[in-house]
Amino acid sequence: MATATAAYPRSAFWAGVQSWVTTVDHKKIGALYGVTAFIFFLFGGIEALVMRLQLAAPEQGLIPADNYNQLFSMHGTTMIFLGVMPLSAAFFNIIIPLQIGARDVAFPRLNAFSYWLFLAGGVMLNTSWFLGGALNAGWFAYSPLTGLSHNPGNGVDFWAISLMLLGISSTAAALNFIVTIVNMRAPGMSLTRMPVFTWMTLVVAMLLITAFPVITVALIELVFDRTWGFNFFNVAAGSTPILWQHLFWVFGHPEVYILILPAMGIVSEVLPVFSRKPLFGYRFIVFSGISIGVMGWMVWAHHMFTVGMGPVANTLFTLTTITIAVPTGVKIFNWIGTLWGGSIRFTTPMLFALGFVAMFIIGGLSGLMHAASPSDGQQQDTYFIVAHIHYVLFGGSIFGIFAGIYYWFPKATGRLLSEKLGQLSFWLIFIGFNVTFMPMHFLGLDGMPRRQYTYAEGMGWDAWNMVATTGVFFLLAGILVFMHNFTRSVRKGERAGNDPWDARTLEWSIASPPPEHNFDTIPTVHGLDAFWEQKHPHALPVPAGGANGHGQEHTAGHEAIHIPNPSYWPLLVSAGLMIAAYGLVYHYSVIMVGVAFAAVSVFGWYRQPALKQERH
Repeated sequence: MATATAAYPRSAFWAGVQSWVTTVDHKKIGALYGVTAFIFFLFGGIEALVMRLQLAAPEQGLIPADNYNQLFSMHGTTMIFLGVMPLSAAFFNIIIPLQIGARDVAFPRLNAFSYWLFLAGGVMLNTSWFLGGALNAGWFAYSPLTGLSHNPGNGVDFWAISLMLLGISSTAAALNFIVTIVNMRAPGMSLTRMPVFTWMTLVVAMLLITAFPVITVALIELVFDRTWGFNFFNVAAGSTPILWQHLFWVFGHPEVYILILPAMGIVSEVLPVFSRKPLFGYRFIVFSGISIGVMGWMVWAHHMFTVGMGPVANTLFTLTTITIAVPTGVKIFNWIGTLWGGSIRFTTPMLFALGFVAMFIIGGLSGLMHAASPSDGQQQDTYFIVAHIHYVLFGGSIFGIFAGIYYWFPKATGRLLSEKLGQLSFWLIFIGFNVTFMPMHFLGLDGMPRRQYTYAEGMGWDAWNMVATTGVFFLLAGILVFMHNFTRSVRKGERAGNDPWDARTLEWSIASPPPEHNFDTIPTVHGLDAFWEQKHPHALPVPAGGANGHGQEHTAGHEAIHIPNPSYWPLLVSAGLMIAAYGLVYHYSVIMVGVAFAAVSVFGWYRQPALKQERH
């Protein structure tokens, strides 16, 4: 009896592990994305903490100069590609099928493949720390710093190849969500009835499939230069390193909007719910998001005002950069209009959403200062730029992501996060963020270069650097409080019910957490805020065509429910590609092993039935 009792928990444990390893359920994949990305986010935060300790006082020797170069290079890469982007992908996976009334994404196994390949790319990038040293040329990897003569180690190779894996992952996920949103919306959910978060996901997916091929071409050229002696960026052979800058920033500025648009979508969902008002100017917000996505391709060279493009190019990109502020301003005024006259509830998701709006305004205003090429000449490569990017991507993207975590946590888990701990976490993060990054504006205007390993005493930078380093500990405390709140609430948080916020969109119309198949019957939609209109039908005019005025109704009778088949093959294909990627760094024979393993796994994927069962 004792042996059987002891064996049962072990078998249950492995069954649980297997269910996660083979899952193709979009909600579980979203959870995997979220937890993994948050772990990488912590890695990036530790890298930032070490850098701030090094700069807290002049002429410190906490770490050597080359390790400092690796830290800031990996910090930027980690936060962008392994932190913010996959945290947004976690929301795409968990929320989008629920918001559009679908039972799953269009291609469940491709969705699992995108996660496992993201994990493979993240692991490969970070193993470079232990295999000869990480990237030390900046997260932008400017040529000729990445050339073999300047950088003979493996750090650049690990960076370039892992980013190619991450690009394949992001492209696969983006194609999946485009097909899901276009083809799998509930009956009656026209494009002008889609939630704003769904719209921003669609725009981001379009940007991903058009922007990542550009950086992929640049990365392939870089690998060819380093591995086979090509001369794409070799100045001695007549090429120009400015080619890399153009390719990188043609990708890099759409990437900024890939990072910020999901947070804008989250804020556009949170503000109406906690203002108890419809979103002000829904169509203006949607079209401004589309405009930002399109215009993001027209501003890349404002990162290059100081490379000598000439007055005509500088003037053109100054004008386009100023113009792109218009749709961003439209969104801000619409968010303020949503708040105006509302019955505002200052819950934790609302606080983070308001923090997003305030911090993003500051980041946007400093961005307009960079748009003028003469002033950019003074600010370029100073800590003023560091302050700007963090107000946009931390004060913007991360604040928006935290708003989404607190808002949708009850839907994903069926439990509420502690409101007291949530508000404590917000204020620690808000204060710590501003204490850390606001002084960097002053340091930059006073001439402190970015990416500086140390500085001499008497430069006038001592006090503000110490203030900035102090702020990091407030940020760290806020993140630790959030982690405690999260882990505690997952296990024993207050039961949330299906609709704890009195929300407006379809995901709140089903159980919390949702069943594997999401909807027992696919809803029919008659209005923009579908679930709100179902709950409050008498407050709305009867729609044309004699419909009953409900925002959502369920079709009669029983529907067949197809459950996707769990599969190891997405994991195995990703493992094969990861082996081949290591082979690109070390030896051709390893490439062949990885490619063969991936090919066999693709064949097994093809042979496995897509559906496990059909329910009625």
